[in-house]
Amino acid sequence: MWKNYKAIFFDWDGTAVMSRKAPVDEAVEAMKPLLQKGVKLAIISGTTIENIAGGKLESYFTQEELDNLYLGLGRGAYNYTFHDGKPYIFKNMVPEKEELLTIHKICFEIHQELKARYDFDTDIVFSRPNYCKIDLMVSNQRGENLFMQEDELGNLKASLKEHGITSGLQGLMNLAKEIGRKYDVEVLPTCDAKYLEVGTTSKSDNVDSIFTLISQESGILPEECTYWGDEYVGIEKGIFGSDSFMKTEKTAKGDFFDVSEVKGERPEGVQQIGGGVKRFLNFLQEQE
Repeated sequence: MWKNYKAIFFDWDGTAVMSRKAPVDEAVEAMKPLLQKGVKLAIISGTTIENIAGGKLESYFTQEELDNLYLGLGRGAYNYTFHDGKPYIFKNMVPEKEELLTIHKICFEIHQELKARYDFDTDIVFSRPNYCKIDLMVSNQRGENLFMQEDELGNLKASLKEHGITSGLQGLMNLAKEIGRKYDVEVLPTCDAKYLEVGTTSKSDNVDSIFTLISQESGILPEECTYWGDEYVGIEKGIFGSDSFMKTEKTAKGDFFDVSEVKGERPEGVQQIGGGVKRFLNFLQEQE
């Protein structure tokens, strides 16, 4: 069914593992044979390295296997290879403190605007290195399952409507960009229903950085790569989940697959195959 890919890019939470605290043994077992034969594997995630296998991912692999493993983390912030068995940042896109504080101001102003105009409550996570997470559904807790849940889209739309936000999620994205312009910052807002994430980089920066590196090192072509995730689905017309940012001008000739069961529109060229984590790990095993 599958062609043999030379590089596989994939999301972590909800694609390779069920949650950040779930055992990683099955994912590691599926990854090892591919790394051993020289297939490039790149984990692309919005989180930081401390949340990938408890911050000890390298301990599961040999130094030779790690030579073919890459990490693109933090919505573009950190791009890793491994040197002497240890993670090494080959491209850092973390903003200077002054710019990060401006991003904080932008997000707090979004929070204030939603409260003042619509009495719409939000919480903000300020601790990310290059963006903020604005919680749009403060009463809905995901627990350990940090990926988008089946009923969240409908719940968010109902909540926005109830508070008189008739412009929907697009209105929130526009608000973020508008406030960003006040501070001369071009923000790149994304949303997975529960969180509006506001920063200046995205997963596009991760995949472009890593693809450029492996292409230079190994001559891998765009069509020899594949990209897997569980958050491609459209939140609203023309607004897609965070994994959709893996599709860029550089990567567009690759193959894109969504393992989510959530119904909805996907970006052009993305195939929804469902099956969740199990389906993705089966794919890795079939690549052996």
